[in-house]
Amino acid sequence: GDDNSGRKVITFSCCRMPPSHQLNHTRLMEYLKYTLDQYVENDYTVVYFHYGLKSLNKPSLKWLQTAYKEFDRKYVSKRLVLPSLVFNSLLIVLFSFPRYKKNLKALYVVHPSNFIKILWNIFKPLISHKFGKKITYLNYLSDLGEYLKYDQLNIPQEVVRHDENLRRKQKGKLPPVVKVPPPRPPLPTQQFGVSLQYIKDKNKGKLIPPVMKETVSYLKSKGLQVEGLFRRSASIQTIKDVQKLYNQGKSVNFDDYHDIHIPAVILKTFLRELPQPLLTFDCYDHILGITSVESCLRVTRCKQIIQGLPEHNYVVLKYLICFLHMVSMGKI
Repeated sequence: GDDNSGRKVITFSCCRMPPSHQLNHTRLMEYLKYTLDQYVENDYTVVYFHYGLKSLNKPSLKWLQTAYKEFDRKYVSKRLVLPSLVFNSLLIVLFSFPRYKKNLKALYVVHPSNFIKILWNIFKPLISHKFGKKITYLNYLSDLGEYLKYDQLNIPQEVVRHDENLRRKQKGKLPPVVKVPPPRPPLPTQQFGVSLQYIKDKNKGKLIPPVMKETVSYLKSKGLQVEGLFRRSASIQTIKDVQKLYNQGKSVNFDDYHDIHIPAVILKTFLRELPQPLLTFDCYDHILGITSVESCLRVTRCKQIIQGLPEHNYVVLKYLICFLHMVSMGKI
């Protein structure tokens, strides 16, 4: 799955670790490298499920030391790993997911033990401040919802049951009363989180939403030759600020931000927040069924699905695909 910023999510579940005496740790390390190599060149997020890490399946200190020597600087920082060797549990979090400093954007530790929290606070001064800000502790699975759609993740049933048990224990405690204000109606100039029809009605019947037209126009003029145009993320706060400007109907000058990835992320965010995706929910089963169609008939089947879209969705999707074709041609 992806997080709310469109970054790929890698998960690690301790409960799936077999007993140490049954595990070939060399192969495990190779598997970790192989998996992470597919993502570390782009922005990515890690979700670590701590539940299930026990003395039986915890890697030995000797293996951790060997693994540390074998991982190159692309993945590991000495400043990070050495103090972690003092406590295996936290080391698993920071070390089993070898980090590529620049592109690991968030590390979510779900169901952390008190021991991990205490030791993290002790060694936090030894960790770079920038990396420390990427780590977030989450007590319940539902807390993940603030950052990503956790129902997209393949979460082990053991973790789900553990989460249910934790919540059951909390039932006797009265939660603080939180007053939730009623949802505000969208602004007339709203662009994000509203339907294509709403935007059309508020923009004199124009089919292409303004935010989409402006980002595509800017990227056509200045972004077609940029490597990884849609693979990199941007400052979350900056994205929120730009969204606010668009929703308020104010002009946005992307030159002011000096980052070509901002309009790219804005475009992705707009599409992601549509209440009804361009390829509507009605298409979902048909799209999944394409894999069972004979390869020689798949193009025809895809055409049928696209031609069955509502006219507005069809026009916007065509506009988007034509632009993405230009992007792909710019990389050839």
